[in-house]
Amino acid sequence: MTNKTDQTTDFDDIEEGQIFSFGEYLLPQQEVIEFATRWDPQPFHIDETAAKQSHFGGLTASSLHIFAVCTRLFSDYRPAMNILAMLGKDELRIPAPARPLDTLTYRSECISKKASASKPERGIIVLQDQVTNQHNDIILTQKVTLMLARRGQQ
Repeated sequence: MTNKTDQTTDFDDIEEGQIFSFGEYLLPQQEVIEFATRWDPQPFHIDETAAKQSHFGGLTASSLHIFAVCTRLFSDYRPAMNILAMLGKDELRIPAPARPLDTLTYRSECISKKASASKPERGIIVLQDQVTNQHNDIILTQKVTLMLARRGQQ
């Protein structure tokens, strides 16, 4: 399914219903605190005592941190998708918190695919993402719309 000449996955290589396993990531406690201290300094992200007294009952990772983890795992995935642009994120849900020492698993399914009628060098896919922890609790779901290059059309 992969275009072996340039080691990227083009629009034409992806099928509706195809599952992608983008990988796993362990959330170290210090990283959770450092990330949130810089980007999302809520007490339940950065202060253990305050977090224990919050409705979460302990430290949680910032949603921005989870997005960053997804971005990194997606970027490291091989063969890389030949992305021209991310067009949107929709239906973002965070039904459970991610916590320090959770192992996050990022998977996605291509739920739609459409070639551009006016620009034959590109196509649009929609991925249904899911991030779970080691207990199989759903941490994040979202739909991501991507514009990809078509094989041999650039």
